[in-house]
Amino acid sequence: MKDLVLYCKSYRRDFLRLKRLLNSIKKYNVDQIPFYISCPQEQYAELIKIMGSEESFHWVSDEAIIASNPRVAAGIEKTRSGGLSQQAIKSEFWRLGISENYVCLDSDCIFIKDFGVSDFLASDGNPYTVIYQNKEFFQLAINRGENQVTTNLKKEGDLVKALFDRKGPNYYCPCPPFIWSAKVWRSLDESYLQPRNMSFWDISTGAHPESLLYLEALLNFRAIPLYPIEQLFRIYYYSWQYYLLKRVGENQEKIAENYLGVIYQSNWDSGMDYGVSQKPFLSRILKKIKSFLRYLQSFT
Repeated sequence: MKDLVLYCKSYRRDFLRLKRLLNSIKKYNVDQIPFYISCPQEQYAELIKIMGSEESFHWVSDEAIIASNPRVAAGIEKTRSGGLSQQAIKSEFWRLGISENYVCLDSDCIFIKDFGVSDFLASDGNPYTVIYQNKEFFQLAINRGENQVTTNLKKEGDLVKALFDRKGPNYYCPCPPFIWSAKVWRSLDESYLQPRNMSFWDISTGAHPESLLYLEALLNFRAIPLYPIEQLFRIYYYSWQYYLLKRVGENQEKIAENYLGVIYQSNWDSGMDYGVSQKPFLSRILKKIKSFLRYLQSFT
C-alpha cells in the first residue's frame, strides 16, 4: 500500500478540465506522486480519447469503487443525482486499499507551482488537514450582499455537526484538494455507520457534504493527529468573487506566493465543458447575461 496518491473522480463533461489538470500535474509533481482517475466504465473509451494512454495516470472504474463496499448494492449510483454519487464515490476510494492517504482533486483544479509529498504529509507520515472557520470568505460575501451564501454554508456546518452531537464552532474545508486518510474514513464507517446499519451512501446527502463528514469524523474519533493547515488552492466559488479579486490585482503569479494551485469552479466557468450542452439555449444565454452582470457589479 502506498503512503500517498493523487485521485480525481471525473466524468464526461469534465474531461477537458481533467486533461488540463493532468498537464499541470505532469509539470509540477516533483516527487512523482501517482495519479489515479476514476470515471464510469462506459466512459473509459472517451477518457482515453481525450487524455491519451495511461502512462501518466492510473485508471479505476467508479463501479470498482462502489463494489469495494460489500454493504452497498451494485448500481446504487444510478439512484442518486450526479453530485451525490460523485461525493460518495470519491469518499469511498480508500476502500480499494491503494494508499493510506490520498489527495482528492476535482477536475477543475490546476496546479501552478512545484509540489511534493511534504506539502500533504507531516514528517510522521500523517496527513495535514485543511480545516478553518472560513471567516474571510464569509466576510467577502457579506460585503458584496451575498448573504445567502453564508447562510447556506453555516446551515451545512450546523447539520453535520449535529450528527455527531458536537458543540462549538463550525469548521470547513469547502473545496479541494482534500487530504484524506483511510484511517479517518474507516473510523467513520466502524464507529458511526456500521452500528447504525448504514453505509456512506445513506449519510452522504446534499445537507451533509463529504468534506464536513470527514472533518467531523476526525474531530470525534481521532483516528489520526490533527495537523491543521489552510486551504491549498485559491478557489473562485462564484464569478462575482473572481471578478472582484481580479480587479484588485490578483493573478496566478501572485496566487503562487501562498497557494499550490487554483480552481475556477465549473458551476460558473463553463467554457471547458466537453460535449454538447444539455441545457436549453435560453438557459445558456441567461447564464451568460448573469455572468456579465456579475462582472459589472465588480466595479461597484
